[in-house]
Amino acid sequence: MIKKLSLSYYEMLKRSKFKLSKQVDRVKSTWIKLSEAEEQRFDSLMEKLIKVSLHDHTVVFPENPDEFIEFARSGDWVIGVEGLARSRLDAVFEGMDDGTCLARSPDPWSWDNVVYQLGLINYYVGKIDEIFIGLSADDIVKAHNEDKLAMFIHLEGAPHMGEEIDLTRILYGFGVRCMGIVYSVGNEYGSGLADDKDYGLTPLGSRLVTAMNEMGIVIDLAHANDKTCLETIEISSKPVLITHAGARSVWPTRRMKPDEVLTALADNGGVIGIEAAPHTTISKNHISHSIESIMDHFTYIEELIGIDHLAFGPDTLFGDHVSLHKVFREYLSIQKSKETHIEYPQVDFVDGLENPSQYPNIIRWLIKHGYSDTEIEKVTFKNIYRVLKRSIG
Repeated sequence: MIKKLSLSYYEMLKRSKFKLSKQVDRVKSTWIKLSEAEEQRFDSLMEKLIKVSLHDHTVVFPENPDEFIEFARSGDWVIGVEGLARSRLDAVFEGMDDGTCLARSPDPWSWDNVVYQLGLINYYVGKIDEIFIGLSADDIVKAHNEDKLAMFIHLEGAPHMGEEIDLTRILYGFGVRCMGIVYSVGNEYGSGLADDKDYGLTPLGSRLVTAMNEMGIVIDLAHANDKTCLETIEISSKPVLITHAGARSVWPTRRMKPDEVLTALADNGGVIGIEAAPHTTISKNHISHSIESIMDHFTYIEELIGIDHLAFGPDTLFGDHVSLHKVFREYLSIQKSKETHIEYPQVDFVDGLENPSQYPNIIRWLIKHGYSDTEIEKVTFKNIYRVLKRSIG
């Protein structure tokens, strides 16, 4: 984890032409209260535990949402090192501008847009002393031992490559170690969660699964439709991830995964990261989206498939996440993914897990609710590490 901020970070911050959002305490978001003894345990765990976010966006967005589109086209990125230092994470699966990058084309998943993002993230990480690109499972341990952060490049969906599946070699060469089959709207590889017809994995998609297994890119099914999930899990020779989602039995939207998919994931040896983006992992018991509703998904899935298949992929970012969903509503398929017959209040932010800097609140919640050190270590590190050792080496 990052323990001090270098001059290279401050130089990057000064160069931005945008007035950027605060990375810490942007809003008054709740911190879980602990007793004195629990606080001591928390401090000890935060120092010794290895901690991994299975999905977040660490680029800092402008303070003014009216500038989001211009920002998405600019390539003027600042990585939120200050917020990441507060998070005390050792590794993060970095979502970059997945779904919103418009720099090279109006299609965020065009080959040009994706390669553009990959070049940018490698450039900016290369300028920061505290962060390096993670390429293997053991890089997580290395980051912990060296007081740094390993950033694993994560494409939430495959770019449009047509039949040129060998282009995945280029993605691997740029450092991609985790990739989705599809991002919400179906592509040539499979149906997404926004599609009304779930046509599942295509023949090209089957070839893509095989290529990723052989190459060492772990498969993500967070935005795939149910049939695509099940068919991918069935043919994959390696464990897969659902990097950021929740349980449909807890909150009935397409964005959440049904019990059948969760059970198949566990049988495959895979792991699901619990989501926290606004208005996703709501629950009937905690209808206003907060860390409490998020953890309702965690406890349900734990009971269903066991703690060995759980982690956290909060899917948070530095900036006004609710406004970002409004600005990029069409590109992110927000309406389709969140459709439900249940009325729920709109929140301005997710209380208790507003951005990556609040990752420690997850551990505070687990301590408060009686989880052992061994159980906490599983969901912060060991479960993810197990999948990565088998899938990427």
